[in-house]
Amino acid sequence: MRLARLLTPDGPVSGTYDDGVVRADDGTYEVGTDGRLLPPCEPSAVYCVGRNYAETLDQMEYERPEEPDFFVKPPASLVGHGRPIPYPEFTDELTYAGELAAVIGERCRAVAPESVPEVVRGYTVMNDVDALDQQGRTARKAFDASGPLGPWIETDIDPTDVDMRTDVGGERRQEANTELMLFDPYEIVSYLSRRFTFRPGDVVAFGSPANPGLVEPGETVEITYEGVGTLRNRVVAPE
Repeated sequence: MRLARLLTPDGPVSGTYDDGVVRADDGTYEVGTDGRLLPPCEPSAVYCVGRNYAETLDQMEYERPEEPDFFVKPPASLVGHGRPIPYPEFTDELTYAGELAAVIGERCRAVAPESVPEVVRGYTVMNDVDALDQQGRTARKAFDASGPLGPWIETDIDPTDVDMRTDVGGERRQEANTELMLFDPYEIVSYLSRRFTFRPGDVVAFGSPANPGLVEPGETVEITYEGVGTLRNRVVAPE
């Protein structure tokens, strides 16, 4: 099942998504005609894991972490599927990174790895946008529109064996499978839950495969996780 949020002239609505239609409690809404897709959840925080693929470590000359290496993006970083990513004026090195992300379904803490499926609502796609030439992870990764998320939440998928690909301007840039993660999604959610109390709608992103790279104004980034969906956003020059 796919769960989506839609911004209509009367405000946001939530429901199940199927073939361009969101079915909410008060009726059905056609995406693009009755409204546009929003980020599929409203998190209190977005927890992001880095350095989680061996090929990425080799490419970036990072050391292999002994525990999940994480940082936090604020809710203000999120933008929905199809929305523009403004190229920030403060950077000359903007990068994309295609990631699978879990959406937490209930308030929880100290969750055992085997219990993670019980607390996760489902999975979605995130683009971990990075202003690479800025100092420190917060400056690099936590600005407005640095976390495109969507297009919806898929509730029925095994996150440990998912093929992915990232295309930029129609060119294939990333291709991998989540089985190549150093720490699998269940390990990561469990690990973070021992440090933070998760709330419904919180997001946990599991890191990017090799070849995250530069993106320029005018280019469209398409990130696909098979069985989940394709997140598409265009980078635009600052106004």
